[in-house]
Amino acid sequence: MSGGSAWTGAAVAAVTVGYALFSRRLSTTPVSAPMVFTGFGVLIGPVGLDVLDLGRDAGPVLTLIEAALALLLFTDAMTVRGRDLRTDGFLPLRLLVIGLPLSIAAGWLLAVPLFPGLTMWEFALLGAVLAPTDAALGKTAGSSPRVPVLVRHGLNVESGLNDGLVLPFFLLFLAAVPGTLASEEGADGVFWRALIVSTAVGLVLGWAGGRLLVLARARDWATGEWQQVVVLAVAFCAYGVATGVDGSGFIATWTGGFAFGAALRKGRPAKGRPAKGRPDGERPAEERPADLAEYVGGLLGTLSFLVFGAVLLGPVLEHLNWRTLTYAVLSLTVVRMLPVALALIGTGMRLPTLAYIGWFGPRGLASVTLGLLLVEDHVPGTAVLGPVIAVTIGLSILLHGMSAPYFANLYGNWYDAVEADTPGLREARGTADASPRHHAGTRRLR
Repeated sequence: MSGGSAWTGAAVAAVTVGYALFSRRLSTTPVSAPMVFTGFGVLIGPVGLDVLDLGRDAGPVLTLIEAALALLLFTDAMTVRGRDLRTDGFLPLRLLVIGLPLSIAAGWLLAVPLFPGLTMWEFALLGAVLAPTDAALGKTAGSSPRVPVLVRHGLNVESGLNDGLVLPFFLLFLAAVPGTLASEEGADGVFWRALIVSTAVGLVLGWAGGRLLVLARARDWATGEWQQVVVLAVAFCAYGVATGVDGSGFIATWTGGFAFGAALRKGRPAKGRPAKGRPDGERPAEERPADLAEYVGGLLGTLSFLVFGAVLLGPVLEHLNWRTLTYAVLSLTVVRMLPVALALIGTGMRLPTLAYIGWFGPRGLASVTLGLLLVEDHVPGTAVLGPVIAVTIGLSILLHGMSAPYFANLYGNWYDAVEADTPGLREARGTADASPRHHAGTRRLR
């Protein structure tokens, strides 16, 4: 290991230890893990101690962030069921089917007057990169018991799915930009390899992995710990195979997560029937098969914010301009809130609910990863797009992290008062799965 890499590893480890020692104390404050790690990233980056630099450490940086996103795509998709988008799951369905495309379009159009010189497809890429949301940045917004179940459920399911749904838009826009590596293959090639082949790879490997795990459980061949490892291995296998055939590893892991979760649920033992040979009192592995993958993905995702602060945000802060800052503010407000309002027309949701859902659309790991892929793919407008993406994510980390506890309580107070006087309040209705349910988006390290 070179001297520079050794110091980088030591710095990352030191920050991680420091946060871990005070994590319980910080969990009761508005200070989130992404805020702490991003701040330390700026400190150890080129504008600070210059321990971590994209020019020197590009390979490990990209590997870390891509691994984090792949795991979180897989585990998020695992938790989603068909009933999440049926009946009272109308909220995430509208946010994903109507709100997400409108957000991409709004981000595309608002960039045109602010950044002259970019092409139409580069504007579109900016809209796509900043469209997915990340529940980890405003954890309290989607987990506070003060917030009605319907809203919490909607925000968590939306965050778990929109990063995967935005990938086809991103890849097709990237293929349309002249001079990129993706454009050499053309839109037809990208559609075939990145969308069709990668989806098939994910579905086949995810389903096969899930069924094999069900078989091993039924015959008591595998310990609970190694069952957890299977989830990690299947996710990375899907990513590796799709990448090996020049497809999209992210699409493969996302679709693989759906298939893996469906296979596990199909093979789950009847309620109350213990698995063969399992001692009484032992926690069934099938209850949370993705625990290890979620913890590893959450840790890698948190470390990715340190890398983001060092290699993306820190250098940009030295050359901040009004165009970049204006777009970042618009992206977190107009680009998110207007599509949400339009998507929820006719649902009976009250204005405070629309404002709450509209505000809590934080940008995080998916946007960081897609932004770095623009650099890796040699997009001509990266010199302009990179700072805009970095500042938008940086503002989101700060503003959404700080405001989540306050707005959750404020919205909760409004809801309690209105619910008492308004029979049949739309926000008070339960969801298809109203019981408390874990979602990967809320499990990420705080």
